Amino acid sequence: MRTANGRGRVLVVGASVVAIGAAAWAMGVGRSRPNVPTSVVTRGEFVDIVELRGEIRPVRSVVLGAPTQAGELQIIRLVKSGTVVKPGDVVIEFDSTGLRRAQLERRADLKQAEAEIERELAQARITEEASATNMMKARFDVDRAKLDVVDRDFIARLDYERAKLALDDAEQRLREAEKRQLADQAAVAARVAGRLRRRDRVQQDLDRIDRALGALEIRASTPGTVSVMPNFRSGGMFGGAQEFREGDRAWAGAGILELPDVSAIRLTSRLEESDRGRVEVGQAGTVHLDAVPDRDYRATVSKISLLARVDFGSSFPPSRDFDLELAMADPDARLKPGMSASVRVAVNRLTNVLVVPAEAVSLVNGRPTVYCQDGSAFEPRAVVVMRRGREQVALASGVNVGDRIALRRPGSPRTTGGR
Repeated sequence: MRTANGRGRVLVVGASVVAIGAAAWAMGVGRSRPNVPTSVVTRGEFVDIVELRGEIRPVRSVVLGAPTQAGELQIIRLVKSGTVVKPGDVVIEFDSTGLRRAQLERRADLKQAEAEIERELAQARITEEASATNMMKARFDVDRAKLDVVDRDFIARLDYERAKLALDDAEQRLREAEKRQLADQAAVAARVAGRLRRRDRVQQDLDRIDRALGALEIRASTPGTVSVMPNFRSGGMFGGAQEFREGDRAWAGAGILELPDVSAIRLTSRLEESDRGRVEVGQAGTVHLDAVPDRDYRATVSKISLLARVDFGSSFPPSRDFDLELAMADPDARLKPGMSASVRVAVNRLTNVLVVPAEAVSLVNGRPTVYCQDGSAFEPRAVVVMRRGREQVALASGVNVGDRIALRRPGSPRTTGGR
């Protein structure tokens, strides 16, 4: 029994030694092969990329809104954003109650003005007939007075002088009648002209109201997809304007919706000041739309603003950005205004150079360094950088094609000549 117990203890001790040795071997293997992601040095094209966020916008668009001569109006019908319309479709309709009331009032004013004109013309005819009668009577009195004035050799001197005075008096009354007739004609003409001017003003107001009524139905002038614009009066004290809705009141000339021309599409973005010297007109870019994940589009930088815009809402101190536009080279029907997109603009290219990922190069003692895999360890190597981009680094020397390098600095690298 004592021998069996001793043999059992030997077996247990031996198993423990084997287990400890296996664990030590496993730990050694784990240390000799650190879990570090790697990449291979290649020779090819180096492309420096600038990444941006942008929005799809039409090159041309038509803004439709409230008439400019109708005052403030209430929207009673408005198509929703995203609705596809054809030319002639009614997209906005305003309440016409106020204008129709004004139209009835102006029509009544017009009838009254025309009646006043007729009354003035009738009075003018009466005045003209009275003036003609007075003129006829004055002329008759002058002719009769002339008959009484005969050669003074045949009548007494006193009668002659009396007849001459009567003729002078008749001629004076004729002259007064002529002046009175001219004054009456001028007064009648002035009154009639005033009535005509009032009628013309009323008619102009009525024509304006008629045109405004005709403009209460806004029709699409071109085909497109409706984009309802924000109503800046709907925002509270903290902003946040909402889109125009049915029931809102629109001021004269307010833009309510936009009909973009989807046949010509562009992409607008903001370019940071630090990237302004790298991006130029004519550079090619790749556009990836959030709403169209199955393909990428080609674009070309077409316009960069000359002056920077200060963005006070981004950070402090405020950033300075440039407006950037890219022309879409291969748009399709899936591109819609307002879609968000990411843009990758190729700002620099080098051919036939050593290329490594940007995260593989780090600074060690102030020198660019990569870690090349040597068996189960990594060896630091100093490299000469030709060009550094956000995703790639072009190297002049220090590594060879096919070398496998670490994508991050190993935790315990093997140093060259320092073991």
